[in-house]
Amino acid sequence: MGNSSEVPKMRIDFNYTAPEPERSSQSAASSAPAANRTQKNTPVASSLGEDQAQLSGAHAQVQALAAQASQLPEIRQARVDSLRQAVRGGQYHPEPQQVAGALVAHMIAARAA
Repeated sequence: MGNSSEVPKMRIDFNYTAPEPERSSQSAASSAPAANRTQKNTPVASSLGEDQAQLSGAHAQVQALAAQASQLPEIRQARVDSLRQAVRGGQYHPEPQQVAGALVAHMIAARAA
């Protein structure tokens, strides 16, 4: 991997078998069929590399925020009315650079969509 843009490759060995866990002489229950095993053997299974996941409440928070946002109006009518009055009264004087920048940004966004 001398080249910094080179992506490391993962190799899978299909012939690999996981080593059997060591069994103590005290663990007679672990040699019983799976149907007879109790929950006390669960830590043994998780110590063998079994995957576990813990989910946070972030997903529920995102859904709640999305629901709130979907109820907000697309157009802030009070702001539109305020600007409309300023334009009609001759009190709205935007900078030409701001207008040009907004037009270019709008055209770029329209092309991307």
